[in-house]
Amino acid sequence: MNTRMRRAAVALAATSMAVSLAACGSAKESGDSGDKESGADKSKLSVGLLLPENQTARYENFDRPLIEKRIKELAPDATITYANAQQDATKQQQQVETMITKKVDVIILDAVDAKSIASAVQQAEDADIPVVAYDRLAEGPIDAYTSFDNEEVGKVQGTALLEALGGDAKKGEIVMMNGSVTDPNAALFKKGAHSVLDGKVNVGKEYDTKEWKPENANTNMEGAISSLGKDKIVGVYSANDGMAGGIIEALKSAGIKDLPPVTGQDAELAGVQRIVAGEQFMSVYKPYQPEAYAAAEMAVALAKGEKLDDIAKTTVDSGSAKGVPSVLIPPVSLTKDNIQDTVVKDGLYTVADICTAKYKAACDKIGLK
Repeated sequence: MNTRMRRAAVALAATSMAVSLAACGSAKESGDSGDKESGADKSKLSVGLLLPENQTARYENFDRPLIEKRIKELAPDATITYANAQQDATKQQQQVETMITKKVDVIILDAVDAKSIASAVQQAEDADIPVVAYDRLAEGPIDAYTSFDNEEVGKVQGTALLEALGGDAKKGEIVMMNGSVTDPNAALFKKGAHSVLDGKVNVGKEYDTKEWKPENANTNMEGAISSLGKDKIVGVYSANDGMAGGIIEALKSAGIKDLPPVTGQDAELAGVQRIVAGEQFMSVYKPYQPEAYAAAEMAVALAKGEKLDDIAKTTVDSGSAKGVPSVLIPPVSLTKDNIQDTVVKDGLYTVADICTAKYKAACDKIGLK
């Protein structure tokens, strides 16, 4: 019996018990402890929130506060227990086990390693604790999933790179800097990018960058420059902004003044500022609020034993978990031409955040005021 069916059975049993107790006296008089199987006040939920790392600015700056805010709006008395795995898959497995020990009502999980976390997800299932996979599609018996259309992210990046290269697409080599192999999203970004770029560019070097770390991307890029020659590189596909920063530093250190177009993702402040300055060509803006809010809404609904029909409008498969209710958010290509209409308009950053003294002249040049 899956989690949702078991929870429905528990809810039915709880209702029957409540009727029986009402006939004999109050639950309190009958010694009812008021636990969640006996019809507890579901505004007093306990939510476990597990995020994967703090290398990428988004998780602590946006995802966590947005998820917590929405949970509190839906269940003001909810208790939220938070932990960050700091890119350590073993630590995250232990964090899931801690949440199970604490008997939380639901877990929101952004997996460090989607495959290795499956056993911990199974433990949560066995403890009748639903799991919402957040941003990365964790394996195991997950109950819901929210993320962006990750293959589309790669297509957006690849399309932007081709547009930046114009007629020079095959006049040299591009370097592809993909994300970590432990992140299933990285494989989807890579697949989407290749679907656009294959046959239209020459890929001189391609890397899967361990743990998404900028310093690892920097080292990889130094190797690519040494191998290909700095005058041969016409563009760089970078799967996210953090790595783009490491890549651009390597290009500068090699004495390359006219930087080739470099892609990115996450619309990190430093990435947006590099776009303003003309060092990074683009990023992928993924509106964090709808993703975070979807996770919070699904988590609260599952904790209350409610269906997700009004929240999740599509489904995905994750290993043995088939037809998982899902919310997928479309990504947006971010360039210097639409900063005002995207990250500024949506309140991610103010113009003052972006246009510090170092970038004021560049902001004025592109009309960002």
